[in-house]
Amino acid sequence: MDEDEKKTPDDSRLGQSDDPHHVTLRNDGSSIASGDKDIAAALVSEHAQPIDPAVERRVLRKIDLYFIPLMWIGYGFVYYDKAILGSAALFGMTSDLALAVVDKSTNPATTSTKRLSWATSIFYFGMLGGLLPLTLLTQRFQVGRVLGLVVLIWGLICMLTAAVTSYEGLYAQRFFLGFVEAVIPTGFMCIISGYYTQEEQALRQSWWFSSTGGWTIIGGALNYGFAQITGGALRRWQYIYLLAGALTIVFGGVCFLIPNSAVSAWFLTPEERVVAVERLRKGQTGVRCQRVKGYQIVEAVMDVKVWLIAFMMAGAYTVNGAVSGFGPLIVSTFGYTTLESILLQFPLGGICFIFILLTGYLSSHFPNIRLILLILCCLPVIAGCAMIWKSTWSYHAPNPVAGYSIIGFFGPVVSLIISIGMSNVAGATKKSSMAAAIFVAYCVGNIIGPQLIVTPTVKQHYPTLWLGLIICYIIVILLAITLFFVLRRENARRDALPVDEDERDRMAFLDLTDKENPYFRYVW
Repeated sequence: MDEDEKKTPDDSRLGQSDDPHHVTLRNDGSSIASGDKDIAAALVSEHAQPIDPAVERRVLRKIDLYFIPLMWIGYGFVYYDKAILGSAALFGMTSDLALAVVDKSTNPATTSTKRLSWATSIFYFGMLGGLLPLTLLTQRFQVGRVLGLVVLIWGLICMLTAAVTSYEGLYAQRFFLGFVEAVIPTGFMCIISGYYTQEEQALRQSWWFSSTGGWTIIGGALNYGFAQITGGALRRWQYIYLLAGALTIVFGGVCFLIPNSAVSAWFLTPEERVVAVERLRKGQTGVRCQRVKGYQIVEAVMDVKVWLIAFMMAGAYTVNGAVSGFGPLIVSTFGYTTLESILLQFPLGGICFIFILLTGYLSSHFPNIRLILLILCCLPVIAGCAMIWKSTWSYHAPNPVAGYSIIGFFGPVVSLIISIGMSNVAGATKKSSMAAAIFVAYCVGNIIGPQLIVTPTVKQHYPTLWLGLIICYIIVILLAITLFFVLRRENARRDALPVDEDERDRMAFLDLTDKENPYFRYVW
């Protein structure tokens, strides 16, 4: 029997019926069958129970120590897996797989890297293909088993990159690699929303997402080491993919240990599980419900804030699409060698890492400043793009490198968008829908980014790329301002409604959406 279904002590089920067909009335009078409720309803009563602050701190510390390192490493592998394409291109992959095409009909001859652009973009088409089936599998079945199995397949596909002999083969490999990697970001977003309060989510989201910057540095160091290989039966880029795949397989084995929810978390005692669930009652976001509810999907599609978050994510992630696949190549055009281009990824990664953590910390200590921080972090990205575009690209020019480094502020922008999106929805299926919307937008941004790089315009400093990114970030700022007014207006409307404390406690774990539950409050 799954631990979520085990009987719990009587004192943790006060006010509940043992009838398996028991129904509860929604606020509008319609009924909710017990199977439609959040699984937390099987562990805690309908009314709030007092929590010992010392026990709550201990529970939060245990959850942090278990999940944050795991997610930091896991998402780090996702980012490294994508970003190594740029370094691999410098290590001979471009010529080995015919990713660059020289057009000798022009005078002088021009080189097109369109195939490399598509090798970068097609990965995200694969992610889009894997999004729906893997999101449904993650919600419907035991989280650890789904993640573990899919991550093992991911590691194997990654290692098979070393066997690719043509750009067509690379396209196929990248598509299926993206397909299986789709399980990680949405899975992690739902884990955060199911274990942490709204106030805690921004900081925890920043902790695992900071691996974007951390693994830019770690990956760069690993790639720098591979650059020292001068012999052997394989090319240097092949060794990189073999290592990345092997590390991912080890991580996949660990994923099987991930519990289904706080209700069945094996690293918590029975008393601590009750506290882990009870402390989420105030935010009204729920824990987990394994039944997929169509009406919540429809509500998400009709929800303006879901669309605002999605468009913000698409605009913000165009930078990553260009940097992850072309970063070292772009820096090499400033007159730097292959090894120097890899090392110059470190400043960008450092800025990304530090400011993701800093904005997460500030968001958790000061209420409703996430959108303000997001807008502030957009400004250095715009400035960095302008610096690269308009600077002189002389030998070892400092200005374009400085501009390239500060576009690392895209990291905290994206982290804050994820945090704002996942903190402002309730209902298990709607949370999955929001995660899916964010992820679709993430893929769209990453698909668009590489296509903005037009190789023949290198002497004009890739104007399409930098102008396109500047426009995207201006749009992100305008959407953030719009979202602020949408959320503030809705909270003001809800604050004017009468409050029934007993009803608020009862509705916390009925798996209601944020729109169904009048006691839900939005954060910004």
